[in-house]
Amino acid sequence: MIYLCQNDREYDYDVRAIALAFFEREKIIELTEEEFQQKLAEISALPVDSDSGTVSETKEWFLHLSFDEAKITGRFSDQNHKESSGTLECDYQDHEKCRNQVCRFLYRLFSDYTGRELPWGMLTGIRPTKIIMKWMEDETDQSLLESRFSETYLADPQKAHLCCQVAAREKEILAKRDYEKEYSLYIGIPFCPTTCLYCSFASFPVARFGDRMWGYMEALFKELSFVSEAYKDKKLTSIYVGGGTPTALDESSLYALMNQIHRLFPVSDVAEFTVEAGRPDSITREKLEIIHDAQVGRISINPQTMHQETLDLIGRNHTVNQIKEAYYMARELGFQNINMDMITGLPGEELKHVYGTLEEIFGMKPDSLTVHSLAIKRAAHLNMEMERYQSMVKGSTNEMLRLVDEYCGKMGMIPYYMYRQKNIPGNLENIGYSLPGKECLYNILIMEEKQDIISCGAGASTKYVYPEENRIERTENVKNLDHYINRIDEMIERKRNVI
Repeated sequence: MIYLCQNDREYDYDVRAIALAFFEREKIIELTEEEFQQKLAEISALPVDSDSGTVSETKEWFLHLSFDEAKITGRFSDQNHKESSGTLECDYQDHEKCRNQVCRFLYRLFSDYTGRELPWGMLTGIRPTKIIMKWMEDETDQSLLESRFSETYLADPQKAHLCCQVAAREKEILAKRDYEKEYSLYIGIPFCPTTCLYCSFASFPVARFGDRMWGYMEALFKELSFVSEAYKDKKLTSIYVGGGTPTALDESSLYALMNQIHRLFPVSDVAEFTVEAGRPDSITREKLEIIHDAQVGRISINPQTMHQETLDLIGRNHTVNQIKEAYYMARELGFQNINMDMITGLPGEELKHVYGTLEEIFGMKPDSLTVHSLAIKRAAHLNMEMERYQSMVKGSTNEMLRLVDEYCGKMGMIPYYMYRQKNIPGNLENIGYSLPGKECLYNILIMEEKQDIISCGAGASTKYVYPEENRIERTENVKNLDHYINRIDEMIERKRNVI
């Protein structure tokens, strides 16, 4: 529990974001000055344990921030009177000039108290490469960019280097496309064989919701038909079919989806067509043949881990051998661009488990690897049952991601896209590596927000990009499966109102 008192909420978002980067999952309660001092007095009145010399083992912290004209005073302490404090003189109301100074001040307040440095420093944004991409307009020397990034955000030099690598690769790929005059299409299939412990996406187990499958497909086809007509005068860059697990569809539904995509959109002209095959227990030879015949050039087969005990724990009802069988079957059928996903920080896993997973994955030689740091999201079963799994969830570590980077480098893979999420322990990142030429263009486009991403299906979020106004507008589809089916005309109308 962190008790917060501040006489100005000018930097409230930054205060909370940086505090939670150091104190993951702690609850922050804001108090008035009177309430804050009363709470401090209550703690001071508690007896000191003669053996430990502490007031209490209960974890409570106190953050007091005073904004006074051109000065900020901060003090962070606990119930045992351990504290750090400091003062920053700046015109804090001038955000453009002083925000980074204020965030560095806040970061050092927590860093001095904990004795910890975070790999990304004070940075809390989800798209760090956007910063580098902007700076590249005026500076091309990568070493200078890396130094500036580290100094500005107090970031680890390795993270600065990684960020510059990704930005440089993104810039090179985007330079080849007239992306602002194009759009990309996302198609969401919210069915899965089972729901994974960590998942918070709109996904519905086929065993319980399979009877809605065709009703869902009919609603989806109606939405896709609207999009194809509304965007008929704009070039389509990429198509991405995600989920859920698209291959959780039965063969007839999957065939109908591929057929409908071809009927409505110029598939032969797109730069990229991706389908997440995802779960090995959803893959059959016939489904892979349907996808391959539909001119899908890129698929994902996602182990997440190559340790059977972890697979069983997180609810992925397949074996390590099934992962390998699905992968080699896809190669046999002619797929030349296969991505694999893995997650670091899964319950019960340590550095040795990440090492084992990497050994197994690179033995198969995929074309790209997407690495997710476990984010414990509010709607996931892992969060709702945290008391049960608390002792097992150690979270991702920077050492795990350094190991991934080392392995990918040995395999000739280059980092090409990156993003960060809230609720990732250790304030770490998700990152994609690929062999040169096997990058996922859609991933870059959605991260850099360079063009409209039109999304169809339950829980899908559409982004409309207005670069001349530096503005993004969104429309959301309902997540509930039955609501999506019954309210499809409303979902279409939401898009129509923006387009």
